[in-house]
Amino acid sequence: MNRLLLLAALTTTTVALSGCFGFEAGAGELDFRPGDDFEPTGKTVHLKAAVADLLLRGGARLAVLTSALTLVMILAFIAYASWPALAEIGVWRFVSDGGWHPLAGRYDMAPMIVGTLLAAAGAMVLAGPLGLLAAVFRRFYAPRWLAGGFRRVVFILAALPSVVFGLWALTVIVPLIAALSPPGPSLLAAALVLAIMVLPTVAITADAALGGVPPEQIDGALTLGADRADLIWRTAVPAARRGIGGGLLLAAGRAFGETMAVVMVAGNIVQIPDSVFAPVRTLTANIALEMGYATEAHRATLFVSALVLVLLVLATAAAISLKRKS
Repeated sequence: MNRLLLLAALTTTTVALSGCFGFEAGAGELDFRPGDDFEPTGKTVHLKAAVADLLLRGGARLAVLTSALTLVMILAFIAYASWPALAEIGVWRFVSDGGWHPLAGRYDMAPMIVGTLLAAAGAMVLAGPLGLLAAVFRRFYAPRWLAGGFRRVVFILAALPSVVFGLWALTVIVPLIAALSPPGPSLLAAALVLAIMVLPTVAITADAALGGVPPEQIDGALTLGADRADLIWRTAVPAARRGIGGGLLLAAGRAFGETMAVVMVAGNIVQIPDSVFAPVRTLTANIALEMGYATEAHRATLFVSALVLVLLVLATAAAISLKRKS
């Protein structure tokens, strides 16, 4: 009797273990033996996939939430630091005070806002089309051996520090402009160096967007008899417009926010330029030049400059988004 109970217990344990680990027992023995490879069952694979998907989804949501919270915290801090100046001075005086002389209580930012807009707009007018053409060349015209090298050069340009571009522009672009129309440091110099700096961003993002066009669309255009120009400008570029627009937004953000190179070549005179050869001061340059010694109301007005920069970037993003939807 005891032997029968022991045999029944062993049999029950064997069946339970085989069910837990996914092995089937038959003819009084297990299919799995020491030394055999362990092959997970379909249930195990699906469970691992579900866990991995859950972790990936949670990580992605956490990253998005962290990015959003970071942006909100930055905006809140800038607004908090700007509030004393906004409450005491008022918004209207920042564009009508007749000059930027903080020690004398005059806080007119209009010339610097205009200088920032003109420098960034000039850079985008130059870098936007050139960056798109560079991406089109690499994707549709360049041979394979040249396309790879061209891509690496563009990535290297995108990774160069801004001070390197500033030094180069100070020793090359500024003397050339001074030979045409003194003094040399000017709105034109700032726009040119910014265009060179943001062009790799436009080219890289446009190239990635063009590479993401579904092959079915390319094949369909070729089947309908489209030549290379029609394929590019009527099929590939319209299909990639969202990615290209995103790249333009990134480039515009860098053009608005660039500081060191602009400080070195813009001339840094607070005035509304009457020509492209006139010196200007941008908002970022003003913050960099004066934050070191600014106190109280003066310091708060520099945070107002940062708030204006943020609003300019947000307005640009909204304009590009509306353009893409239309």
